[in-house]
Formats: sequence, structure tokens, C-alpha cells
Amino acid sequence: MNANLYALFAANFPSDLSRCCIETHDTRYFSWLDIEHASAKLANLLASLDLEPGARIAVQVEKSPEALILYLATLRAGYVFLPLNTAYQHAEISYFIKDAAPEVVVCSPQNFGWVSQIAFQAGSQHVFTLDAPTQGNNRGSLLDRASTMSDQFTTVHSQANDLAAILYTSGTTGRSKGAMLSHDNLASNAKVLKDAWGWQKDDVLLHALPLFHVHGLFVASHGTLLNGSKMIFLPKFDADQVLHYLPQSTVMMGVPTYYVRLLQDSRLNHSLCSKIRLFISGSAPLLMETFRDFKLRTGHTILERYGMSETTMLVSNPYHGERKAGTVGMPLPGVDVRVVSSDGTIGHAGEIGDIQVKGANVFQGYWRMPDKTAEEFTSDGYFRTGDVGTFDRDGYLSIVGRSKDLIISGGYNVYPKEIESMIDDMPEVVESAVIGLAHADFGEAVCAVIVLKKAETLDSATVVTRLKSQIANFKVPKQVFFVSELPRNAMGKVQKNLLRQQFQL
Repeated sequence: MNANLYALFAANFPSDLSRCCIETHDTRYFSWLDIEHASAKLANLLASLDLEPGARIAVQVEKSPEALILYLATLRAGYVFLPLNTAYQHAEISYFIKDAAPEVVVCSPQNFGWVSQIAFQAGSQHVFTLDAPTQGNNRGSLLDRASTMSDQFTTVHSQANDLAAILYTSGTTGRSKGAMLSHDNLASNAKVLKDAWGWQKDDVLLHALPLFHVHGLFVASHGTLLNGSKMIFLPKFDADQVLHYLPQSTVMMGVPTYYVRLLQDSRLNHSLCSKIRLFISGSAPLLMETFRDFKLRTGHTILERYGMSETTMLVSNPYHGERKAGTVGMPLPGVDVRVVSSDGTIGHAGEIGDIQVKGANVFQGYWRMPDKTAEEFTSDGYFRTGDVGTFDRDGYLSIVGRSKDLIISGGYNVYPKEIESMIDDMPEVVESAVIGLAHADFGEAVCAVIVLKKAETLDSATVVTRLKSQIANFKVPKQVFFVSELPRNAMGKVQKNLLRQQFQL
């Protein structure tokens, strides 16, 4: 049996391939046959490049149906997909390309100059853009190159543990790690979620999430592909567009920020959501206030769940049954989740400890980091998530914090060390601490606390301007505070908990 993830999707395509798979905001229409043929053309192109087995295909492009089709083509051709956040800048892209060593890099047309320079210097063999075909006269366009290829392709036979994707995830050490996910990791989770969330054949997904993220690519897109369902594909979250398409949809997935912004619009009401079967929230904590207000306004109880790049989805509130505000639900079928106290014992209900997980969904390890991989797994095979939580008496898990100083802002992971290093390099600065503060819109807002050198002056706007030229916008502090010194404990460690209390927004 072919364990290739695309083969699983194709086996579940609707019998009528002329039905709509993707509809866009600008009236573009892709049937299931279009998806099959277009992915075959791109798979044939990739196969013609004489790449090494398991070659990485790094992709930093804006969201589009073609971007999703490229992902499917990469799976079909037996290569490894490496999605990169579209907000990443020069230094970040340089690190990822050097670390992952992709043979193929695909970028947006406007970034071709600097991305291709980085890629070729790092040893990549091919760099393409993903702009529209131009009758075969743009050799840098992946779509142009693929236009002459056959629309028939036999999906490569893959083993269950063959890599399908690498996702770079954040930590607190300042060095991102590539989480290696196999075809089976992704397939097992997609099948579990299909049952857990009651996917139905007539479902229509409202897809406003980015494609470079677990949520938009591996949860939302996989759900529709495995179920043979249509998705309404929006380039990004836009309240006007979402409100326009809600009456045509049955499922919507989003980060808490989406629901906060919908609640700010007076047009959101019961009738607009009358066809919706399920609203799902994840990637960041959902405030209880948002949970309650959304139910009052729409009559729908948001289903909150919990996952991460290394594991995809772990825990979910039930489709049938009580969805508890402030919890992420119960472990999904086939996923073992435990809370372990500081002394190594398994925590009982109400006890707080480190969250550890085991299951077919758990990743294969970190790319080229065997020591780090070994460090993150227990002797009995559980992955240490780095999150801290507690189960209640009914078996619902609540996330109470993180053992690392990871900040989740608008559904994106931000690790403070990277930003602190850049601030500390500023000539006026002695040291800094970057913290996450509770924020109604973003879940957590990235904030910086800075100690200046004597006789030096620096304002918030200058700090923000300098950082915006170096890092993605979602990492740039929303607030900058100046103090005479940072609070430290007896061991000299900065007490970020005190800073969070002092500067809470």
C-alpha cells in the first residue's frame, strides 16, 4: 500500500471530479480534476530536475490555490515540503535555507533577486517564482515551466516514515529547529480529526488562514482534501470577506484574533451563521470573554483545540459534548497525553505539570539535530512539549503556561531571545527582556523592556523602526518600555514574571 499522503487524499476525492474543490474571493474555480492535473504537471516538473531522494522544496510565497497545488505536487513527487512564513526577512530566510539545504527554492516574484542570491550561495540548484504563466516566456516562473508538462503523473510510492514536510518551530535558544513530519504523522492526524470533528460530505470550509502554518496547511486544508469537500479560499483574514462568505460555509477555522475582530463588527449575528456547523479556534489561547461573547452573538460554541508543529493536533474539545471555556479539551483518539510534575510523577486531576505526548502524530525529530531530538524525548518515548498544564476531573486539559518563554502572538510563535539579541546590539542599549503580555486581539502582544546606557537616549519609535528592517512584523514589539534595571533572582536570572505583572496591558 502506498503511504504517500497524496494517495490518501486522492482516494477520497469525490467521484465527480468536476465538482468544485477551491473557490477564491475573485471568482476563480478549481475542480478536483483541475487539482489532479495541475499537481501532476508540477510533479512532473520537479521529477525532471533530477533531484536527490528526499530533496527539500523550500517555499515562501503568498497564499494562493497554486501554492497549495505546489504542496500537493511535492508530496506526489516524493519530496519534502518546507513552507516559510511570508513575513520572514533576509536574515531569517538565509538561516532556513542554509540549515535545510533545499535543492529547490520557490519565492514571490518581488523577492526573486535577494532570495535567489541566498539560495545559490547556499548550494540550492533551482530557484523559481510562482507568478502566473506568460505563454512560456518567463523561465523563472514555476508555472510557466510546468505548463508544457504532462497532466498525468503516477504518485511516488512512499513509506509511512518517509518525510513529507519540515516545519521550522520556535524555541528560546535563538535557533529555530526543523520539525520533521512523515507521511504517516500527517495522515494519522488528518484521519483522527475527520472523525473527531464530524466532517460531512457537503461541508464547505471557509479558509482564511495562512498556508505556511500547521493550522492552515495541515489542519484546515488536509481536512477538506481528505473529506472531498469544497473550500472557499481567501488570501488572508478580512472581516468583510469572511462575513460575506459565512452564509455559504459550514466550517470555519481561525485563530482567536479572527473571532475578536468578527465580534467587533455589528453585522455578525445568528442568521449570518445559520449554515455553520462548526467554528474551531487554535494556535493561541482563546480568552473566556471571547468564548462567551461569540456564543451570545451567534449561538455557536467555539471548539478550541491544542497542537504544535512537532505533533499537529493533540487535544480537542468534543464535537458532541461539552466544550469548556478555558480548556483545550481531551486527548484525541490514539494520542497519549500526560502531565508530569517536577519530581517526575504523573499528575492527577488538578495538578500542574509539564505536558508530554506520544502517538502516531508525533514528529520524527529535529532536522540535523540528533542531540536536541534525544533531549526532547523521555526514556519511555514521550515528547516534552515545553508547555505546562493541568487536567480537570473530567479529563479536559488547560494550558497554564509554558516552561519556555515562548510568545504566541496572533497565532504565530515568537521566541524572545532572537529579538533581545537585536535590541542588545543597539549602541544605546545595556540589555533587554522581551515578554508576552495578554492582548484582546493578538492573544499575546510582543513587548520589550529596555535598559539604556547612562547618558544615552532612545525612543520607542526608533526601536520599532530598526527592528522592522530586520525581522518579520509579527515579531516587532507592540510596546517598548524603558527601565533603570531588570529584576533578577539570586541566581541572576531575569524574572520575566515580574515584568509581565508590572507592564500588563
